[in-house]
Amino acid sequence: MSDPILFEINDNIALITLNRPGKLNALNYALIEHLMAVLDTIETDDGMRAVILTGAGERAFSAGADIHEFSGSVRQGRDTAIRDFVRRGQAMTARLEAFRKPVIAAVNGLAFGGGCEITEAVHLAIASERARFAKPEIALGMPPTFGGTQRLPRLAGRKRALELLLTGDPFPPQRALEIGLVNMVVPHDELLPAARQLANRIIRHSPRAIGSIITAVTRGLNMAIAEGLQVESEQFAALVPSHDLREGINAWLERQPPLYRGG
Repeated sequence: MSDPILFEINDNIALITLNRPGKLNALNYALIEHLMAVLDTIETDDGMRAVILTGAGERAFSAGADIHEFSGSVRQGRDTAIRDFVRRGQAMTARLEAFRKPVIAAVNGLAFGGGCEITEAVHLAIASERARFAKPEIALGMPPTFGGTQRLPRLAGRKRALELLLTGDPFPPQRALEIGLVNMVVPHDELLPAARQLANRIIRHSPRAIGSIITAVTRGLNMAIAEGLQVESEQFAALVPSHDLREGINAWLERQPPLYRGG
């Protein structure tokens, strides 16, 4: 049996590939657990500065949860379904959302259900022109359970999100771009190069500053503005004694003419 996750590192960028192409990279429990373990490895390795997440094969990023597997949990009752399916999926998307290193989804095909929820949770996303998105859980008689009822309205707005959630209709990458689900749409052959280019534009900056921005944005989105500003202040305060901030300020000052510096 092949590994459900492929993992490689190149030039400080970790590439994670969801690797169940015969099942359209459906998110079974083993894949989710492997993904979480790989994220643990990346988090503690300073040599890995950014993450690109994509799907194996030509058809799918991820078609969503493995229905054959989670239906077994449903048959065992509410408590088992919540424990095995909902909590596991929500922990995965929450981990991706709060990760202190930038995570970029390179959506290479179908991103349905849980695959769409991963796209909602990660920090940035680039879609191939072949990508296709959907929130089809309603056709199963259920809401999304990996955060889709909460994150999509925050990205797209309440009415646009509800249209997608209540119809279950698939939508193209240009629609995903319009509603803020992805940052850009590129030709299929340019997907991974575009994701790497974006990652490199980010990791040229201080890793501590990157992590602070991600944390401030992620936590602040779910707070009142006053509370969010406090988080922003705390993230800045943690950087004040750091070498990264001193070095950044000194480098900026050295590039400016005396009059610009107030001299």
